[in-house]
Amino acid sequence: QLQASGGGLVQAGGSLRLSCVASGRTSSSYLMGWFRAAPGKEREFVAAIKWSGGGTKYADSVKGRFTISRDNAKNSVYLQMNALIPEDSAVYYCALDLSGHVLHSDSYRYEYWGQGTLVTVSS
Repeated sequence: QLQASGGGLVQAGGSLRLSCVASGRTSSSYLMGWFRAAPGKEREFVAAIKWSGGGTKYADSVKGRFTISRDNAKNSVYLQMNALIPEDSAVYYCALDLSGHVLHSDSYRYEYWGQGTLVTVSS
């Protein structure tokens, strides 16, 4: 089970930090990712992190502005979002790929999904 939080309304140029807590079945090596879905648009990959080793992957649109991180002790993953722009407005979802060993952005390979948290960036 994944529980995402931290969304809200922020002005352009501002920052938000999303959190996602994983509970229940996990393994020692898996991937956690963040995706987003804007109104009328398809869900898109934002960032992913390897639980073991901490390697990361980002969408080009967020590189240099967003940072994904994890806290193993809390079974949590975070998405620090800086320099937000209106185009970042979307529902953000955290996702878990239990069998993932190589970072990827394929949403269909993530078996578990959180409920989503809404991020709105005003201009």
